[in-house]
Amino acid sequence: MLKRFSLRTKIMFAIGALVAIAMLGGSTTIWMVHRMNSAVSSVISFKAAALNVSQEMESSLAMQRGLLSYYYIDGNSEWLTQLDQHRFEFENWLKKAREFADTDLERELLNDIESKYIRYTNLRERVIDLYKAGKREDGYALHKDVRSPYFAIRDLCEQFKQVQYERVGLISEGIRLKVAFFDTAASIAMVCALGLGITLGVLLLSRVLVPIRLLALTAGRDGGGPLDEPDEVKALGKKIQGLIESVDTTRIELEQSREHLLQSEKLAQIGKLAAGVAHSIRNPLTSVKMRLFSLERTLSLSAAQKEDFDVISEEIRHIDTIVGNFLEFSRPPKLKIQKASPSEVVDMAVQLLRHRIDSYGVTLELMRDRKLPEVDCDPEQLKEVLVNLIVNACEAMVDGGRILITEEEGVIDPMGRVVVIRVSDSGPGIPEAIREKIFEPFYTTKQEGTGLGLSIAARIIQEHRGCLSVKCRPHKGAAFTVALPCKEEGAWLRSL
Repeated sequence: MLKRFSLRTKIMFAIGALVAIAMLGGSTTIWMVHRMNSAVSSVISFKAAALNVSQEMESSLAMQRGLLSYYYIDGNSEWLTQLDQHRFEFENWLKKAREFADTDLERELLNDIESKYIRYTNLRERVIDLYKAGKREDGYALHKDVRSPYFAIRDLCEQFKQVQYERVGLISEGIRLKVAFFDTAASIAMVCALGLGITLGVLLLSRVLVPIRLLALTAGRDGGGPLDEPDEVKALGKKIQGLIESVDTTRIELEQSREHLLQSEKLAQIGKLAAGVAHSIRNPLTSVKMRLFSLERTLSLSAAQKEDFDVISEEIRHIDTIVGNFLEFSRPPKLKIQKASPSEVVDMAVQLLRHRIDSYGVTLELMRDRKLPEVDCDPEQLKEVLVNLIVNACEAMVDGGRILITEEEGVIDPMGRVVVIRVSDSGPGIPEAIREKIFEPFYTTKQEGTGLGLSIAARIIQEHRGCLSVKCRPHKGAAFTVALPCKEEGAWLRSL
């Protein structure tokens, strides 16, 4: 029948039974202690008082006999005064004894004591009268007769006291029986609790702990192994945490693979498109450029015609740039690696763009403590990257501004020792929402842009085994950082 219930139900049932037994045992203990306390209190407050009364009655009776004998010896009336006091005490103790008498036997004994005491006191008064009259021999003879009722009363008092002892014994026996019952109940409860504890332990061990240990041993990316924690639950938690991290890592890798796949598909499509553009547009465009150059040299143009001619030439140049970007992105030229200082490349890019920078109203500053050491690079490709970054910075500052180029050497994990070129501007910066997209192909915020400039620059730096990153703050400009690996030992280094 128990097999039909779930593991949770079985465990909860066993725990509930243990709790119930513990509560029952505790309640029984409290009840028994209360009952025993009541019984003991009853014995102390009631029967102990009854015993005390019976003993006081015997003591008072014995004092009365002794005082009568003292009076016989010396005839001192002081003994008679004390005799009256003890007689009064005996009668009071007799009255109190009736208050504690709750059985017919006790009441019957007290009635006999009272009747015999009356006869005893009457005979004793006659003896005292004879002693007072000077008839000592007659008084002494009657004095001997007083002994018989005295011993009878003493025996009755002793019987009354014995009854109290018996009553105390009965109460003690009741307490003993209750204690025995409590011991039996406690023993049964202990046996039941032990059985349930063993059952619960076996259930937890076989259905919970052992499976958890086996799961902990077999979990993990490595397929199992010894546990590094004695606690199976903690070990399993660590293994599961490792699996979660592995799942997250795998998910990230899958997303990256998906992005790379999409990127590859885009590149393949761009390659086909660029090849078609190269064959369909590049050659006619070259012919148009040559004819326009010839016409410009041979024709005399008015100012308006000259302006139109310049616009046509600029648009043709723009088309040629777009076609060139497509071709470059689809079929990037192989790097021509050589030893060169990036500082020289920076100088060439600045010299090339000097007039363009001035036309934007931009001020360019170069911070260089010394020339950067030579690295393995393609100076032309690296110059293209720097040109792209400087032009983007100029276009970002519509109303003019400041460009700062900083050259540094340092160490970046995990690349190691690097040379760094940082291009910063004082423009509006890049909104955080699009910051991660600016290196994606075809993503642009410019009306006439192709969205290939930064993606080409990032790929060129990656082919140099470096990295291109950007940092910016709202309304405080953007800072693009180019880091290239450097093998030459330099004189100054710092962590970047």
